[in-house]
Parts: sequence; structure tokens; C-alpha cells
Amino acid sequence: MPNGLIHADSLRPHPDGLALRLTIPWYRSLWLSSVTSLELTVDGQQVPQENLRLVLHDREYQLDELPDQSETLWFLQDHPLLVAKGERPVEAGEQYQVTLVGQLRLPYMQIAPGQDGGPGMYVPNFVRDSFSLTVTDVDAPAPALISDVPEAPPATEADPFQLGLTLYSASAEFRAGWYDFDGLLDRVAELGIGPGIEIVASQMVPTYPLVSDEFERTWRTAFDRHGFDASSFGANLDMGRRRDRDMTPDEEFEFSELMFRGAKKLGFPLVRIQSAKPELLRRLLPIAEELELKLAYEIHAPMGPNAEPIMKVRDTYAALDSPLLGFVADFSSTMHAMSPTLLRAVQRAGLDSEALARLQQIWATDATMQERQQEFIGYLKGRDFDPGRLGSFAHLAFNMHGHVDPREWADIMPQIMHVHAKFYDIDENGQEPAIDYPELVRVFVEGGYRGYWSSEWEGHAFAELGEVDPLVLVRRQHDLIRTTMRSLQAV
Repeated sequence: MPNGLIHADSLRPHPDGLALRLTIPWYRSLWLSSVTSLELTVDGQQVPQENLRLVLHDREYQLDELPDQSETLWFLQDHPLLVAKGERPVEAGEQYQVTLVGQLRLPYMQIAPGQDGGPGMYVPNFVRDSFSLTVTDVDAPAPALISDVPEAPPATEADPFQLGLTLYSASAEFRAGWYDFDGLLDRVAELGIGPGIEIVASQMVPTYPLVSDEFERTWRTAFDRHGFDASSFGANLDMGRRRDRDMTPDEEFEFSELMFRGAKKLGFPLVRIQSAKPELLRRLLPIAEELELKLAYEIHAPMGPNAEPIMKVRDTYAALDSPLLGFVADFSSTMHAMSPTLLRAVQRAGLDSEALARLQQIWATDATMQERQQEFIGYLKGRDFDPGRLGSFAHLAFNMHGHVDPREWADIMPQIMHVHAKFYDIDENGQEPAIDYPELVRVFVEGGYRGYWSSEWEGHAFAELGEVDPLVLVRRQHDLIRTTMRSLQAV
């Protein structure tokens, strides 16, 4: 799986024994306080916790110190060392069987708020990596890039949508260090993608949640070089940043305001928000008005525009009555099949053809996400198949793939301010096999939408690193969208 803590080049020599070069097992930066536990076994022998320490930016932490590090960011491109004290230093070329089990807490994905000033419940991220690793002091090289791509046709004034991408599409490659920020934008320009550029701030900004002057200079230099346009600034609310308690309402406001001002600093007209608490929005609206920022709440699988939680957000919007409030439409909500990328991943994890067919049958029912997930887990257990072999896929298969009718987007079209043109594959015919793009284009053209369609390849959640070039896929998706919307104009 791509979301591992260790990889083929992770085992490094160290004078105290050995070190593992860690990769953050998620798509965005997290706080060191997000690390709940790390357990290491080498050649069948578990390393005592007191013999482990984490080294980040030349500072050492004992594992029991990590929960207190809520001010220390583990940036997506950082690779801290997990140092294990041993009887002797390992040597280059030696092989060891290494198993690392980690648990992290995702501080922006709250399950339930804390009670009486205590901490809330947050979505955990469990990782279990077990590899035979060779000691090395050399990073694995990045693969050669495809460069033979036809020039993109120019945009026209008659095009109903503007095209762009979220840099989230290259999450795994950026995390692996195959690109720095400048190199990533250079690659986007080389492939004729754009002009819209969207970011997830917690992924791209090294000083998150603050946008530094240095990052602003890097950003504006790249934009001037390539003629890009800032489309959407993705903001998170890290309510569980501290382990002892949730953020207070004042802290939520201050954290959000800081990101809003960062978005303005980089020239964004819109912030994608993931919290629509009425009182928080009421306090933030004057800031948005001052900065001339639109605030768009993301509608993502498994929900659609008319799901009960979204109806509550719509009611909040009606009460606040501001033209600055709207939605981001994410096309993961409106899929007609499960993505081949996911199906390949669960096959690699051991599902046979019968189980694969049953998974798709259960997914297509009208039961709730939780009911479908539990039915599938029950099916696997009935066949003596441990659902743990699928890791997070047993959950993501239902959480990330919604099957709402695409026509429902028309119900809120005047409030849609931005589009996440989610996709997982582009097949040999130039189509997305799990998402009906011709139908989505028709719905949005007829609905009068005239904003950005921001390509969002989320296959990195299921594909192996290097399995595909996501930016080449984005370019192929742009070709699909462009051809489809222009064919409607010709009718």
C-alpha cells in the first residue's frame, strides 16, 4: 500500500544500532502529537519502547513525549528517523525482517467531541508494514517521466468551464520527494494542465497553518513563470491537535482566520472549508467579507447534495444569508461503479473473483455506508477471510465511493462555487470507467455553472507509488472534459 510508514529504502545505518527513515502515512502533514504509537520488531524480536526514539529536524523525542508535541509539524516531505538502539550498528548490505506497527490520530476528522473539557474521538490511521529490508544510505530514485504528450488545445471564451487541478493529485509523488514545489508546478505546466491551481494547505505549506513570506515568494514566482491562476485553498480544522482536549471555539476561530489570511496572501478567491458549525461560520463571515473570500463546504462521498448532514448545512446557509457561502461539488459522491484502481488493490490484498463480485453487489445497494461496510465484513468473516488483510480498504471502499444520481447536483447548482472533478482511472477509450463524465458535464452546462473544474486524481489512495503517472492521467481527464463540453456546444 502507498500509505506506509516504511518502504524499500527505509532501513539506514546508525551508530546506535539502526534507523528507519519514516514516511508520513497520510496525504497531508500532521502534528507529532498525532502519533499514538510505534512498535518495532526486527528479525522477530520486539524492540523495547525505551530503546526507540524519533529524530526530526535534529531534535530527539522519546516515544512517550510525542503526545505533547502539538506545536511540532511533521511536514509531508519530512522523513524523520526512528532510531532503535541495538547491540551493534547494522551495516550496509545486511538484510533484516522489519515489522513496524503504527497508529496515528487524524486531528481534523472528529468522530465525537470531547466531554467536560476532555479530548474527543478522532479517526485513527492504523499502519502495519512488514518487509525484508536491506540496509542502505541511498534514497530510491524517482522514475523517468513521460514527456511525449501532445500539446493541449487552448481554452476558448466559449468553454463553459475553466480547467485546473488540485496538487493533491500528486500527493504520493510529492510526499516521496520526487518533486519539490517548484518542480511540481513545472511538471504541471509541461503537460499543458491548468490554468487553475488548487492546494490543500496542510499538504503544501511547510509552515502550516501559517503561510510564510518565503512560501509566498516561491508561489508567486512560479505563477508568474507559468501564468497559473489560484482557484481554491483547501483548509482543514485540526480540532484534535492537542491530545488532552479539543480546540476551544476561540481557538477554532483563530486557526481558521490564520488560514483565511494565508489564502488571501497567495491570491485565492475561495477557501474550501470542512467545518460548517453555525457559530463558527457566523464569526468567520466578517473575516471573509474583509478579505473578499468565498467559503465553500465540500460535499464528498458517501453523501450527496440532499443527504441529511448536507441539508443541515444548507439550513445554516439560509439562516446566515450570505452570498459568500456555497459548496464544493466532489464527484466521488456521484459514481456509477467502483473504481478499477480500488478493485485492483483489494485483489492484491487477497480477494478472489467471488469476493470481488460480492463487494460490488453490496456497494450498489441503497443501504447506508455503515450497513454496507458491516455486511461486507460479515461476508468476509463467513468465508474465514480476515478483513484486516484489506487494511483501510474495507472502509474506504464505501466511504470514498458514493452512488448518488449526478442530476442531484442541479438541486444546489446556484450555490456550487467550485468543482472537484474527482477521478481514479482513464481507460483506453479516454473515459472514466466509474464516473459518468459526459452526464456530469451535461448537468453542469445545463445548470449554468461557469467556474473551475479542478481535476482531483485520488487513485493514490489505492494505487502503488509509481504504478501510474497521475499528472499524465490529469491531462487525459482534461482532454475528456474539454471534448465533452465542446461537443455539447456543437449540438
